[in-house]
Amino acid sequence: MNRIDARVRAALRDTDAAREPWWRINNAATDGPTEILIYGEIGWSFWDDSVTAIDFVNELREIDTDRIDVRINSPGGDVFDGIAIMNALRAHKAKVTTYIDGIAASAASFIAMAGDDVVIRRNAEMMIHDAWGVSVGNAEDMREMSTRLDQISDNIASMYADKAGGGVAKWRTAMKTETWYSDKEALDAGLVDRIDKGTATQDAKNRFDLSIFNFAGRRAAPEPPRIAAMTTSAERVEGTEEEKETKVTTLSEGLRERLGADPEATEEQLLELALERLTDPATEATEPAAEAEPAPAAAAASTVPGVVTIDEERLRNLEAGMARLAAFEDREAATERDAVVNDAVSAGKIPAARVEHWKNLLAKDPGIKDVLEAMPAGAAVPVGEIGHGQDGAHGAEVVGASAQLADITSTPEYKNWSF
Repeated sequence: MNRIDARVRAALRDTDAAREPWWRINNAATDGPTEILIYGEIGWSFWDDSVTAIDFVNELREIDTDRIDVRINSPGGDVFDGIAIMNALRAHKAKVTTYIDGIAASAASFIAMAGDDVVIRRNAEMMIHDAWGVSVGNAEDMREMSTRLDQISDNIASMYADKAGGGVAKWRTAMKTETWYSDKEALDAGLVDRIDKGTATQDAKNRFDLSIFNFAGRRAAPEPPRIAAMTTSAERVEGTEEEKETKVTTLSEGLRERLGADPEATEEQLLELALERLTDPATEATEPAAEAEPAPAAAAASTVPGVVTIDEERLRNLEAGMARLAAFEDREAATERDAVVNDAVSAGKIPAARVEHWKNLLAKDPGIKDVLEAMPAGAAVPVGEIGHGQDGAHGAEVVGASAQLADITSTPEYKNWSF
């Protein structure tokens, strides 16, 4: 079934459900964390009273809190509404944690990238794919739409690359084939930071009609490609609140030991003691001078294997040289393509009027060279002799045939013959 038809039928299947808002904000007026639920198709509806990203962003701006938890269970929706929501969440002053409760597909998947911390629930799924669009018009309108969709898809791919690494081109490859991720696969790919200990119910995922996609969920989809050189989920830390508490406890113990404080001292008492030590002149006089620390950039570079610090001017010269080399290679490749196509024209394999067409094909696909070389000479334009003059043995045959024809035409029967 056509995916657009499926989308239309899914929207028309339940009029009341289509009118329900796809998001809700809880606890906006309290001092605690604000919870935002994105549960439904984002911004897309046949009806004029549908809620759009404008309503969402306007309400988000009114929230004054230090923490926002965004819970997502959505098959996606309008791409521009999704981008607007993602940017609004990123721009908010609060720490944003996004939770994938059931499904984060299409536009919902890159809204999840807005989180300072991206968490996926057990058994939840993610899906990424190229942008869709509907266009009505002539061939030029369709070409413009195709170009626009490529631009949008590149933009979306950059969001995944910013989160997980791997480059835009590789993420576009995964998007073109429509890629589904389980909780573990999303962690391995770097799209999420950890897997939550909770469990996503199958009912949460089943509430959506997934027939609009190439695959109806991860179970029906092939294994996702390995894009970035990520560690496995077993090697990554599945962060929890308990781990955060352990880190804080370890820090407090180290500070208590360094200050020689009472083992029962509270964090407030440790802080007061540390401030006293810092402001005590005697302490400043007796403490040995700390060694100068390297600049942040240099320190970071020195701790990363394979990273070399380079002078800025030298870096610019190297980049300029690489650009010149790339331009030279482009010219050489163009010259080689011209030679291949011109040889094909000389051999009569292709007509001269189609030279630019074949050059463009060759630029896009180097394998076209093999196609041209395999063509028989003269396939399009004869370049050899067709027939022969009256010379040699063939000439004698032609003269003999002419003499026989002359004998026939000189007979009375031929001269007197008529219709």
